[in-house]
Amino acid sequence: MAARTSSGRLAASARDTGGFWATVQAVAIRKIAQLGEPVLRRVARPLSVEELKSAAIQTLIDDMIDTMRDADGAGLAAPQVYESVQLCVIEISKNPRYPDALDIPLTVLVNPVVTPDVKSSVAELAPEDSISMFEGCLSVTGLRGQVTRPRRVRVQALDRHGSHLDFAWEGVRASVVQHETDHLKGVLYVDLADSKSLTFLREYERYVPREERIVDRGAP
Repeated sequence: MAARTSSGRLAASARDTGGFWATVQAVAIRKIAQLGEPVLRRVARPLSVEELKSAAIQTLIDDMIDTMRDADGAGLAAPQVYESVQLCVIEISKNPRYPDALDIPLTVLVNPVVTPDVKSSVAELAPEDSISMFEGCLSVTGLRGQVTRPRRVRVQALDRHGSHLDFAWEGVRASVVQHETDHLKGVLYVDLADSKSLTFLREYERYVPREERIVDRGAP
């Protein structure tokens, strides 16, 4: 019997030379664009509902989920797999790259609009309105840097089926969704990071204390 992948697609079944049936996982891992690729600096175009429901875009969503999970990513935006459309996927589940982050259920966002939901201005965030996190990126391999962002945001988007989403995220979830939706504007976290905080992963593990990796000043 055919099995389904984590993305819901049917996996193929194949007979080995010994006569046993083996389940072959049907996953599609896409190449991830690295810093310097022009696609990462383009403003992505929105998707129409009709286009969203097409086989091509639904396959892209499945491929992005598989690619994110294969790379232990917390999220992935379409420009990172060379598709300049307003689409991103987010998930954290016991992620070895972010062991101190709370889990985030699989979330697909299409044409997202993220609005800060804090009292102070983004340009001059009050400590209680901010979260500082050493962010990484699948498109900036081997590097981390501290980025300070609004700790609470409103997210408005379509899901993969074209239904409207409207919710608030705070803390690490707010940081992650801002990181991923920045990709859709041609912005990478290194553009926003404190330049003196930039560190390679080996040095990050050695010299950045765990309590400084995620600092949520407004957490209850």
